[in-house]
Amino acid sequence: MSTTEQLEEPAEREGLEEVEGPEEVEGPEVSPVSRRRRGIAVGAVLLLVCGAFATYRLVDSRDSSAASAQDASARTVAAAEVTYEVLGEGTADISYRGSGGEGTAVVANVALPWKKTVSVPAGAAPIVQVTLGEKGGTASCTLAVHGRHVQRATASGSFGRTACGGGTPSADEGAR
Repeated sequence: MSTTEQLEEPAEREGLEEVEGPEEVEGPEVSPVSRRRRGIAVGAVLLLVCGAFATYRLVDSRDSSAASAQDASARTVAAAEVTYEVLGEGTADISYRGSGGEGTAVVANVALPWKKTVSVPAGAAPIVQVTLGEKGGTASCTLAVHGRHVQRATASGSFGRTACGGGTPSADEGAR
């Protein structure tokens, strides 16, 4: 066997074709090291862009949280002092807008007379509702905002009901 035959034989076994002459390659040849460097550079740029975006979001959220804190303090300052009072004898179930305007607070079978002063956000509507028990009787509710009488109502009889409501000055009016 000649040397040429020996070289052709392994190429045929592996399914490779024999190439005559050098291949023509357009453009510069890129080495694996260059490819890695390019990948690292692209990754570094993406990492910098993501870091810049995250920093922007962090700074922006601090600015908005500071503004939210200022808004919250303005809302806290703009509140009305509301006094609910229920006069009568016996017991009643009473519901009223609680401090901070967080919804309705309820007290059941409370002995009359009853009085409660809370801070209601400016612009919120204070309300007190009275329901007499089965034994009935007579009860009246009163509502005062900043010490000024707003409304009075009376309930009588078995399971008699009444409500006193009103308004508080808006946040703009409270600031004047």
